[in-house]
Amino acid sequence: MGAPIPQDRDDAPRTPPSAGDAKSVSWSDLPRKDQLIVITLARLSEPLVQTSLQAYMFYQLKWFDPSLSDSVISSQAGILHASFTAAQFLTAMIWGRLADSPRFGRKTVLLIGLGGTMLSCIGFGFSTSFWQALVFRSIGGITNGNVGVLRTMISEIIREKKYQSRAFLLMPMTFNVGVIIGPILGGTLSDLAGTYPDRFGHIEFFKRYPYATPNLLSAFFLLCAMTSIWLNLDETLDSRLDRRDIGRNLGRKLWALVSRRRRGAKNTSSTSYYSPLASLESNTSTSLELTPPTTPTKSTKRSRPRPRYTQRLAFRRIFTRNVTLTLLASSTLAFHVGTFNSLWFVFLSTPVYDPSNPPESPSALPRKLPFIFTGGMGLQPREVGMAMAILGVLGIALQLLVYPTLSARLGTVRSWRLFLLFFPVAYVLVPFLSLVPTSGLPPPAAKTGIQVWLAVAVVLVFQVVGRTFALPASTILVNNCSPHPSVLGTLHGVGQSVSSFARTVGPVLGGFLYGLGLRMGVVGAVWWGLSLAAVFGVGVSFFVREGDGHEIWLEGDEEEE
Repeated sequence: MGAPIPQDRDDAPRTPPSAGDAKSVSWSDLPRKDQLIVITLARLSEPLVQTSLQAYMFYQLKWFDPSLSDSVISSQAGILHASFTAAQFLTAMIWGRLADSPRFGRKTVLLIGLGGTMLSCIGFGFSTSFWQALVFRSIGGITNGNVGVLRTMISEIIREKKYQSRAFLLMPMTFNVGVIIGPILGGTLSDLAGTYPDRFGHIEFFKRYPYATPNLLSAFFLLCAMTSIWLNLDETLDSRLDRRDIGRNLGRKLWALVSRRRRGAKNTSSTSYYSPLASLESNTSTSLELTPPTTPTKSTKRSRPRPRYTQRLAFRRIFTRNVTLTLLASSTLAFHVGTFNSLWFVFLSTPVYDPSNPPESPSALPRKLPFIFTGGMGLQPREVGMAMAILGVLGIALQLLVYPTLSARLGTVRSWRLFLLFFPVAYVLVPFLSLVPTSGLPPPAAKTGIQVWLAVAVVLVFQVVGRTFALPASTILVNNCSPHPSVLGTLHGVGQSVSSFARTVGPVLGGFLYGLGLRMGVVGAVWWGLSLAAVFGVGVSFFVREGDGHEIWLEGDEEEE
């Protein structure tokens, strides 16, 4: 008989019982740190790739066809940005179902996703036209459903709620690390022949493929991530726990070989060195759990967790009221954050307003502050990379120092609702950055002064604070609204699919409206429209509640402590 639904679970209107425990949880308390490290490194490779190309995408599109206007380039950038997420929208649910199936599992889907993204990255770097770049970006999106799978694996590795605020923070924190490194690498390595003509101007490869170098480096990072997952990551799908994993077995043998060599080197370097076997085993168990037993036997083999369920919930029963509302709120957040990410680097690259070169359309409105004005910030690729890196620096500082404590004190839902309010403020302020004076010189010779960077930092504080608190909370809510653990991977696939759809529509629509605003002389219109979308997301959040991940009980389900 199906087990009754417990009445003291966390979906009742209350402060979560684990919230008090979460206050005392530190990063060192997280279980299975070896697996979390592998997942974190795998996640790092993707935002590093995405943000790297954003630093120079505007200029690469210009290189494809120098005759195109800034408004057309803005629209193309929106389409190119959305092509990846559009392809994800079509396939993310499929990858989620495959990740839940015994034939594929989580690990196989991750390897396919990273491999497809690597192929896409190499092709994008060697593209010489907009359509070639569009095809390769789409290939990357079609093969990649990794975000949902990684979130699923974190929830299966970290099952206790008191650890979730930190465990689920790893992915957005890793994203911010990628936001710091990626744009700097992309801006520095793009168009080496044009940026450093004395050093690289005579090399034909850099002149023929000016944007291949950062993509080749990104492909190398992806290859390293694939190797790490194959050798070091355990499968977490219940139905595949007892299956042989060739890569994992090889990884354990390699770690054992390295451990023996290290101990041998220590023994030969000091004749007085001696470590009893019990000491070695104790050190191994209290470390990051990366070193396996020296001689794996049946007695020392890591014990597998018991399957928590024997039946799989029907797909039609997934979409409860809370699941639907949570996905709506999550997709709204993805819509305006994704649109901001696609428009931000375009806005930074758009030339500043030049009175001698008015907007392209003869029907453009005359400049009249504070609302009727146009132009961008006119930053170069290296400066664009620096401006985008500010996002990551601010975000990772807040995530490490503020988020866990504040989230534990307020609770997931309350902190999520509170910090959603920061997005409308950020979007209202963004277009006014184009009015910040530079050096006072005409636009072609204008220099980026300290006042520009201060203004950028002030505006980004609002967006980064909102993103730092809202994104991990949204991930936790999507994870916990799952009606049954057997469909957790599917639900994350659905969540990634609807978020990808939102991040597809947003950049395309935003790119079109941004270009229209440039032509009409009202560059702020698209940003202020984005703030309205953020206000809508705030409204939806008040109808969402936090679930417990197991609200529907099937026959044979095992009660967890």
